[in-house]
Amino acid sequence: MNKLLEFGRKALFYARVLSGYEERRIRSFRLQLERHVKQVQERKAAINKVPEQMILSEVRNMVEEMQALNKKLEETEAAVEEYFKPLDNEAEIIMKMQLEGEERTSQMMMNALEEQAALQTAKAKQNASISQAVSSESNPGEAEIMMKIGSEEEEKTLKEMMKAMQEQVLLSKDYTENTESVNSISTSTTTTK
Repeated sequence: MNKLLEFGRKALFYARVLSGYEERRIRSFRLQLERHVKQVQERKAAINKVPEQMILSEVRNMVEEMQALNKKLEETEAAVEEYFKPLDNEAEIIMKMQLEGEERTSQMMMNALEEQAALQTAKAKQNASISQAVSSESNPGEAEIMMKIGSEEEEKTLKEMMKAMQEQVLLSKDYTENTESVNSISTSTTTTK
């Protein structure tokens, strides 16, 4: 009986092979295995790509955050510059006024020094002419008196020049203080806005 069953199985197998059924079955099994292998490879590739995608997404997020931060920094910098622009303009005006005041005082002092030098040269010439006149008269007592009078006049003119210089300096200081007080008032009104 076993031999009969075995013969029947072999006969069925030959019939299937000859009819092409077994070949189709083998092909379908092979295709099924290939599909399964392909799916497994795709899953494996997807699993390998996941860390790369996570890293790339984190890098993108960091880049976006940095760009947003840079944009905020630029906006705040522009706002700060806009806020301090009037103060910078007022400070520049004050500096110009102070420089003009200093230039005026230095110019006044230079003029006063030039006047003093001119007076000193005039006095020196006067003293020289007095000493020549006195020496021609050959009276030493009169020469001393004339020299004292010349030196007293020189001291008097020097005192007058110093007084004039002090008045000019005081006037220029008053002028700069007045302009500074006006600027401080305008500054206080602009900062309260």
